[in-house]
Amino acid sequence: MESKGCCSGCSANKNIDYRSRSSKLKVYDWLENLPVSSLFPPIVEIHFKNTRKGYFINENGIPLFKDDIVAVEGTPGHDIGIVSLTGDLVFEKMREEGIDYKKEEFKKVYRQARPNDLDKWHQAMEREKPTIIQTRKIIERMGLDMKLSDVEYQGDNTKAIFYYIADKRVDFRQLIKVLADEFQIRVEMKQIGSRQEAGLVGGIGPCGRELCCSSWLTNFSSVSTGAARKQELSLNPQKLAGQCGKLKCCLNYELDVYEEARSEFPRTDTILKTEQGDMRCIKTDVLRQKMWYVYTDPKKIGMVEITVERAIEIQKLNNEGKLVEDIQMKDSQEIEKSLSNYGGDLVGQDSLNRFDGKKPAKKRRKKRYRNPKGKKNTNGN
Repeated sequence: MESKGCCSGCSANKNIDYRSRSSKLKVYDWLENLPVSSLFPPIVEIHFKNTRKGYFINENGIPLFKDDIVAVEGTPGHDIGIVSLTGDLVFEKMREEGIDYKKEEFKKVYRQARPNDLDKWHQAMEREKPTIIQTRKIIERMGLDMKLSDVEYQGDNTKAIFYYIADKRVDFRQLIKVLADEFQIRVEMKQIGSRQEAGLVGGIGPCGRELCCSSWLTNFSSVSTGAARKQELSLNPQKLAGQCGKLKCCLNYELDVYEEARSEFPRTDTILKTEQGDMRCIKTDVLRQKMWYVYTDPKKIGMVEITVERAIEIQKLNNEGKLVEDIQMKDSQEIEKSLSNYGGDLVGQDSLNRFDGKKPAKKRRKKRYRNPKGKKNTNGN
């Protein structure tokens, strides 16, 4: 088995940390200390540049561990990647992604990376940045309506994947011929969206953390403005958009919690009828289960905060043809009743109205004059 020290960036490899190339979308193996089941084939997850991953079968039974650099089957030739996951957790991830290991044909793991494999891989990585700059000039010269996002060379330095973004369909057949002649490689063009570009390039989000799509988020789900409405967020495109210009993926994270909490709310367009006048809802707090009402009559000023349970009860009374005297009366009575159960002698909790009245004026004590010793009074006494 090859030494791990040679793979982690020793002097023979020009002090390059190859693992920093695939540091995105890492997975914590919570089954690491458990014995590996023999019911599944020896399949491992291999991580390549940025967020590209793949599943490969270890037919030769090579002892592989996490962070090992290996040579795997390419199309054509071979590619170099880093082992990111082994054991039974691989099949749990495949099940989540809808991959059937019994029907899928997996590419092979050839060997652990040798020094000459790492040298070729290092040369391939050094070519990527100049290739991006030169390719963008070629695209601009040819007048193609597309944006080159990233370039990834295969480990054997014979093929490159060009990631691009385009709003419309682009005829890049001539571009492929020019790129193949310019760089003497096989060319594969892969169109991605703005969300995928953010995952490839990476960055820091408005929250101050690394982008979810470049750190742990593997599947993109559609995000709509309805998610922002249900969470009572301001519909400001600048605040709701992420680095990719689309709606933030994190808008879906707490959406289920808000939908469940909002299911207990009554209809906000229902008018509450009281003896003082009709009231309508103007504001809700989903997590605190609060609702705010104001009078429909513009002459009456005031906003009242009540709980969701109280609003439901008042609506039921209105449906029975009854008017409530005060929508907050029951709440205050219940609080006073609960305090009286404790004996009513709690410090500072005697009554809810204890601070409403004016405090009695304190009698100021008249300051007495003290005659210092050895001094006579001004009156001559």
